[in-house]
Amino acid sequence: MASNLSFVLNKPNDVTFEERPVPKLQSPHDVLVAVNYTGICGSDVHYWQHGAIGHFVVKDPMVLGHESAGTVVEVGAAVTTLRPGDRVALEPGYPCRRCANCLAGRYNLCPDMVFAATPPIDGTLTGFWVAPADFCYRLPDGVSLQEGALIEPLAVAVHIVRQARVQPGQSVVVMGAGPVGLLCAAVARAFGASKVVSVDIVQSKLDFARSFAATHTYLSQRVPAEENARRIVAEAELGAGADAVIDASGAEPSIQASLHVVKVGGTYVQGGMGKADINFPIMALCLKEVTARGSFRYGSGDYKLAIELVATGKIDVKRLINGVVAFKDAEEAFKKVKEGQVIKILIAGPNEKVDQSS
Repeated sequence: MASNLSFVLNKPNDVTFEERPVPKLQSPHDVLVAVNYTGICGSDVHYWQHGAIGHFVVKDPMVLGHESAGTVVEVGAAVTTLRPGDRVALEPGYPCRRCANCLAGRYNLCPDMVFAATPPIDGTLTGFWVAPADFCYRLPDGVSLQEGALIEPLAVAVHIVRQARVQPGQSVVVMGAGPVGLLCAAVARAFGASKVVSVDIVQSKLDFARSFAATHTYLSQRVPAEENARRIVAEAELGAGADAVIDASGAEPSIQASLHVVKVGGTYVQGGMGKADINFPIMALCLKEVTARGSFRYGSGDYKLAIELVATGKIDVKRLINGVVAFKDAEEAFKKVKEGQVIKILIAGPNEKVDQSS
């Protein structure tokens, strides 16, 4: 019998497995998906460790997970785009579709967004998941379900690089070589950037970044932000500075250095989330007339482009996957992510068989 076993966070550092009823379709536009693979995001780990992110606080038991791919098992009466057996990447946030932001095509800014594993909404580390059909994206034949689970973080990177307005031939500096930073570098290359510099404090991450997408790397030093910026510009031969700088770290020193690395008239995008308030070099922003943008999740077209980049071989997300664990070992996977042992580890759904011999 199919299982709807779920990985439930009760309170910080307290997770349990709970068999829940298989959800029913609530709308003729919904589909029921059997979840095959789920990745672990930094936000999942943060909820697991602390029980809150900003004003989002876990008050009741909540299923974790939102980076998933699965197989359609049932479709609502009005669904014409999907059928049982289709393999899909799940976009885990659903907007109201009616507010000013939704109607303007910026649905990621919808104030009534329902987002998986964001209190009080349950996530996708479960056997079955109900979703609107138009937020389930069919995977092409050449894209695996494991790759499908990485479409979510890739869509985040697509949105960030789109916010940076990266053009062919430009130079881009990406602060942070975690999963999203690595994917930002890859998307920037796919968009035609001729020079992509990955910056981090861990040399092994930079070694991977260089083999994955970066043309240059820089190991950040414990020196003032302006000095790090000078060294980045010199070592990567950026001349007057980078056309675009993306912070995918959320770290205050990286953000400060970013404003000194970007060229006059360049673009700066904040993609990483860190402390709510930091010391920010606002004079550099003003004197350089920098265009500064925030970036939050993903919006219209980002998922489709992310799938296209994988399907056409522009980005090899398989290289980020360090392993797959059975559903019963989900907490061990969380520990590995927290300890920085992996880039991405996937958790197989409770109905998915895992080859434990490999």
